[in-house]
Amino acid sequence: MNQTYPLDAKRRKKEERTKWDMRDPFSIDVDRILHSRAYTSYTDKTQVFYLVGQQGISHRVIHVQLLSRIARTIGRRLDLNEDLIEAISIGHDIGHPPFGHDGETYLDELCLDAGIGRFRHNVQGVRMLEIIERWGKGLNLTLEVLDGILCHNGEISEQSLSPEGILDFSMLDNKIEQAKKGENPIPGTPEACLVRMADTISYIGRDIEDAISLDIISRDDIPTRSRNVLGDTNGKIVYTLVEDLIKGSGGSTITYSGNIFNALKELKTFNYENIYLNPKVKSESKKIKVMYELIFKRLTEDIKTANRNSIIFHDFIDRMDNAYVSNHAPAEIVRDYIASLTDSTFLRLFNKLFIPKMLV
Repeated sequence: MNQTYPLDAKRRKKEERTKWDMRDPFSIDVDRILHSRAYTSYTDKTQVFYLVGQQGISHRVIHVQLLSRIARTIGRRLDLNEDLIEAISIGHDIGHPPFGHDGETYLDELCLDAGIGRFRHNVQGVRMLEIIERWGKGLNLTLEVLDGILCHNGEISEQSLSPEGILDFSMLDNKIEQAKKGENPIPGTPEACLVRMADTISYIGRDIEDAISLDIISRDDIPTRSRNVLGDTNGKIVYTLVEDLIKGSGGSTITYSGNIFNALKELKTFNYENIYLNPKVKSESKKIKVMYELIFKRLTEDIKTANRNSIIFHDFIDRMDNAYVSNHAPAEIVRDYIASLTDSTFLRLFNKLFIPKMLV
């Protein structure tokens, strides 16, 4: 396949390279993401199962590392750019708020009610890296990396995917507007197409193993067809899907064979019905929703009334670049602040704002 060459990489703001820097642009982006505050927050952000104290259950940091490893393994065989693959992989879920997709749903509803548009974690991921990191100055990542993060949607079931190209930042800005409306723009590079396809490989079997550990399902519950074609353990499932993508992909297209893809679709349906939407997994979701509503309302009011004693001033606004603060409405600032929190920080924030303390 035709890989994306780093010499063609574009940044929104031009940078002067020093003669001592031996890294190419995509390798630089990997380092910038790895050292960002947003990446550090992965360690305490939910993948699927939140409020679970059991050892060995996946958090987002494991997911992005698995995706990076899987996608780079495939990309190496397809002669794609591994640095670009790694940068997209480790950055793709940075926009997720506390408590996974449930948190995204609650924040989306609150943003709509506040009149600031939809909340989409892929759009927020680009915002975090381009605008919010470095206290409002951003990381100035390459166009190709930001495009891959925006277009990563691993929830879609696609048998094959080909890049549409990404020429400049105006194209990225148009894609962002599409994504805000709930559309799923096509990635601009073959590396981004691979990450989008491999996203499913990195979580589908791992989520099954976690669910079995938590007694939510048993291994015998896995559909017979999927078990026979893909395997019944995460290791077998990953190996089968990786091997099939390597065999089937070529030219400018990343693709599964028909038999493997049909078995994968069945397995994804099984996961949604028996894991992601399982009442056992959602047992605390109503409480989390109320917490989101209370925190969002309280912090928005604090900004509107200029309550400088509020935690959002101390922890966020007072540290941000003046341009960021002046260009964002109170609800937008609260959205960005909440989305940056980890699960445990969110819980501590709620306790600080709403739970009375003993005076003596």
